[in-house]
Amino acid sequence: MTLRHLKIFVAVCETGSTTAAGEKLHIAQPSISLAISELEDYYGIKLFDRISKRLHITEAGKNFLQYATHIVGLFEDMEKEIKNFDVTGLIRIGASITIGNCLLPEYIIQFKKMYPQMNVKVIIDNTDKIQQYVLSNQIDIGLIEGIVHSSYIIDHKFRDDELVMICGNDHPFANQNNIEIFDLQSESFILREAGSAGREIFESIMTSCGIKIIPVWESTSTKAIIKAVQANLGISVLPYLMVKDSLERKEISQFQIDGIRFKRSFSVIYHQNKFLTQSAKDFIALCK
Repeated sequence: MTLRHLKIFVAVCETGSTTAAGEKLHIAQPSISLAISELEDYYGIKLFDRISKRLHITEAGKNFLQYATHIVGLFEDMEKEIKNFDVTGLIRIGASITIGNCLLPEYIIQFKKMYPQMNVKVIIDNTDKIQQYVLSNQIDIGLIEGIVHSSYIIDHKFRDDELVMICGNDHPFANQNNIEIFDLQSESFILREAGSAGREIFESIMTSCGIKIIPVWESTSTKAIIKAVQANLGISVLPYLMVKDSLERKEISQFQIDGIRFKRSFSVIYHQNKFLTQSAKDFIALCK
């Protein structure tokens, strides 16, 4: 098998069809189909199910894609590494929203002092999306909060964090330290979107206590959630780093559930098959 076969397979997965992959790679469609057939024959596996003239990747194909993506990426990294000698290239960083807002800018400032000619590309999204970007080789390094969900990802914890319960200043819970957990069942919740690590941790603990939370509001914007809580439209749970300023300005209030704390860790992650340049290793060291 050749690198060409792997590039074709990755392109078919990315575009969803042999025709689109051919257009992307400027290769005739029959040659694309032949390359996929050769891969399947060589490895003795079925990479795609062909149903109603559409391709559906199999479980074996998904496993193969993890390797193919990073073999192709490794080749591209090699060319970049050799040509640029690790000082004038590109490093792609992804961060969850809390880390992206509160910690990442300082990390990049310090990194640029070490590598002034290095270009840094940043993506800020929720933890689930950042993990997907690592798996698909869209970023080199991710900084996330919460739990890693893939065995292909290597993670190193670098900082502890805590989620805090917040409410409006006029809410009965304001500044209380021993709210019973079952008192939350009658409250309206304003939460981050599904895929947010903070929400995942909160809902997991609530479920373990036999409480089901159905939010009345969902938002990717922490600022919007804080504003809604300030207006007494509901209560929420957010990272302390994201609400610290609002609490100090007394725009909102904090409360605590009796016997429960929402602890979590921040982690730096990368794919197990990822070749880490010296600059990437140095960025990881900055975080740790």
